Amino acid sequence: MEQRIIAFDVETPNYRNDRMSAIGLCEIQDGEITRNFYTLVDPEEEFDPFNISLTGITPEMVRGKPTFDVLWRLLEPLFEGSLLVAHNAPFDMSVLGKCLRDYGIVWKSQVEYACSCQMSRRLLPELPNHKLNTVSDYLGLSLDHHHAGSDAQACGEIFLACMKRGARLSSFRRRYDLQRLCTCR
Repeated sequence: MEQRIIAFDVETPNYRNDRMSAIGLCEIQDGEITRNFYTLVDPEEEFDPFNISLTGITPEMVRGKPTFDVLWRLLEPLFEGSLLVAHNAPFDMSVLGKCLRDYGIVWKSQVEYACSCQMSRRLLPELPNHKLNTVSDYLGLSLDHHHAGSDAQACGEIFLACMKRGARLSSFRRRYDLQRLCTCR
């Protein structure tokens, strides 16, 4: 596994899921976690009570935090040339794509990704479900669920656990169309 892997997770402020209120990253190189990153993000949108209850993130907490377009200057060099991994990746990939689109940021038309949820389904079929907290509990991972930093760390550790259990990464690589907001067929 020579390519840099960026396991990431986003939290959103409302049902539209077109903005981030937080993002967490877990960088993996040479089969080891090398760094973690977490920040709140000012989504410049209203918050729904459901999302506040789920994530604990309030409008007051994001006031003065970077907006996505500012944060992208830090994220782009990390994402560039990396395989992106998320648990239930189509959700996180769509939020990323919507943020890029809505802020008028041109990056790539498509990006490679893998889904740690799909990997765990194939490699841990004995589990009753493959939600992040279920897989984390099974693997004995620490998790503060719906905290983007903790979720990204768990995603990275699940990815590594699946690789150690014999996952062939080529079987899980997908391409996400950031303009059409869907996995390429």
